Amino acid sequence: MSLTNTNRTTATNTNSTTAGKVAIGARAKDAAAQAVPIGKRVGTTAVQGARQGVQGTKEWAAPHVQGAREWAAPRLDIAADAVTATVAPRVSSALHATASRVRPPETAAQPGRRGLLDWRWLLGLGAAAAAAGAVAAVAMRRRYASATAEAEDATEPDAPEQADDPAAEATSVNGQVTTTKT
Repeated sequence: MSLTNTNRTTATNTNSTTAGKVAIGARAKDAAAQAVPIGKRVGTTAVQGARQGVQGTKEWAAPHVQGAREWAAPRLDIAADAVTATVAPRVSSALHATASRVRPPETAAQPGRRGLLDWRWLLGLGAAAAAAGAVAAVAMRRRYASATAEAEDATEPDAPEQADDPAAEATSVNGQVTTTKT
């Protein structure tokens, strides 16, 4: 083959290929235009079929599920009772044993709040507070009695002549001193 022959073949192939490409593109567009409505119908049919299938499955499964629930409920109760009677005490004892192993050893005197809040210490503090309150009550009662006695002594006349003197000062009920003029 010669060089000019090769060029002619290429040009011929290009022209026929371009026309073929246009024809293939047109056929692809037609197929796509037909495929879109078909795809929509297929999708709608699939959705309807799925809904019908789900509804059918639901109707079929409802009595079976009810039967399974009726069968399982008493067996679950029996299992719960068995676990409570056998496993629960073992779990409880295991937890108590673990707690005793984890608990730190107690020291003779723990500093801090625990030592301050000991019941014997609180009882002693309460007794001391009660004694202090009693001492304060007795002291206040004695002070009141002595103040009352002093007030009575102040209002009584010192001498019998002072009692007959009309010009003597008189004390009224509210503690004010008044003098009478004659």
